Amino acid sequence: MKIVVLVKEVPDTYGDRKLDLETGLADRAASDRVLDEIGERSVEAAVAYREAHEGTEVVVLSVGPESVPTTLRKALAMGADSAIHVLDDDLVGADLTLTAQVLAAAVRKVGFDVVLAGNLSTDGTSGVIPAMVAELLGVPAVTFLSSWELSDTQVAGVRATDGGNASVTAPLPAVVSITEAFPDPRFPNFKGIMAAKKKPFETWTLADLGVDAAPSVPRSIMIEVAEKPAREAGVKIVDEGDAGEQLATFLIENRLV
Repeated sequence: MKIVVLVKEVPDTYGDRKLDLETGLADRAASDRVLDEIGERSVEAAVAYREAHEGTEVVVLSVGPESVPTTLRKALAMGADSAIHVLDDDLVGADLTLTAQVLAAAVRKVGFDVVLAGNLSTDGTSGVIPAMVAELLGVPAVTFLSSWELSDTQVAGVRATDGGNASVTAPLPAVVSITEAFPDPRFPNFKGIMAAKKKPFETWTLADLGVDAAPSVPRSIMIEVAEKPAREAGVKIVDEGDAGEQLATFLIENRLV
């Protein structure tokens, strides 16, 4: 069994988040860069399965800038067997379609039984990459699982819905995405950190994957970019006998009732 875990380096949730108004891209130097929290849970799920099933291989895969190896090393320290980093200048500012195409090409090259990912990242929060990768690979997408069971032939799991829970299954190979309902990731210990330094680590380019990042027709066009306006002070209602009327008027004017 080979499980390929898709992970992403993101700005620290507790740090500042800024937008470069010239490029429209996130200013990743504005805060610490860390392994995405849901990505850590994905690594944990894969490693836990590997520990219980001999013969399982866990590969972590990420697309991103030169700083990515640091976060990938953390995944290796958690117990992943090897790591692949796709690094190329033509990927700067890559949109979802290009990112999915690159990930799918890398997964296809390394080989897989299961592709495991978080349901969405804390920076982009698009939530569509796993499904897009599955479509490009031509395999089932079993997404937004709150629990899973993996066998040699299929993956089964539970997906929370507005009306309750849905049980889903799919034959392998498949792409699986999970939610924050999965167990918390382990903390890498000293032994794991030292072992991570000796584990296989490959860096691939777009040429290695046969992906053209500069098609004649743009994949997406940015119309406008602007900084989020500063938060304004709220409306303060002083009760002088007519607070109820003031509150009702405010709610009506703002179409809240």
